[in-house]
Amino acid sequence: MSSTLQGQVVAIIGGTGALGSGLARRLAMAGVAVIIGSRTADKAEETAKSLPVPSGAAPARGMTNAEAAAAASVVLMTVPFSNQAAIIAEIKPHVSGKIVVDTTVPLVPPKVARVQLPPEQSAALTAQKLLGPEVRVVSGFHNVAAHKLAKDEPVECDVLVFGDEPKDREVAVAIAEAAGLRGINAGPLVNSVAAEALTSILIGINRNYKVDGAGIRITGIAQK
Repeated sequence: MSSTLQGQVVAIIGGTGALGSGLARRLAMAGVAVIIGSRTADKAEETAKSLPVPSGAAPARGMTNAEAAAAASVVLMTVPFSNQAAIIAEIKPHVSGKIVVDTTVPLVPPKVARVQLPPEQSAALTAQKLLGPEVRVVSGFHNVAAHKLAKDEPVECDVLVFGDEPKDREVAVAIAEAAGLRGINAGPLVNSVAAEALTSILIGINRNYKVDGAGIRITGIAQK
């Protein structure tokens, strides 16, 4: 585990969903201290109990979204775009001064293969606006097929990470690497629009070519 995550407690808001539970499982296996957040504590606790516990590591915990956000030092938000504003309202009183890593993609059913951006131009900028300047929003994990994270197999997809502070981006890069992915520092939060839009394009590619979760790779950067 990266020294960047040493001593950090990561709350995964929406941690009972496909993306959240997949990331939680991989982070727990890497020895990261994980809290599962959900709208109901019972559901969160059930998911937490199912996560692996490496030797010497503390078991994951399950709490409500608000409780998880309050107890963590880093908050990873893995919720659908339709729930983003409501979830942010739940956790906002508990995340001042913290990093919130937002994975939200502005998919608008039924035409999810068509790019449809919010008025703020990206879900990440929407999150920053709603959370306010006291919260350091970083975004990432937009282009990773959630079901692949649940398998004990390498995932052929890089994670583009965006944020206005380089040190904050490094936290999300470390989370990606703990999950067995390669995190790529991709610049300021405003750039998140590119990765968010790319998700709709990948959905279309999956359909057109009948593939099971197309991903992206950035070439020219040596693997660690």
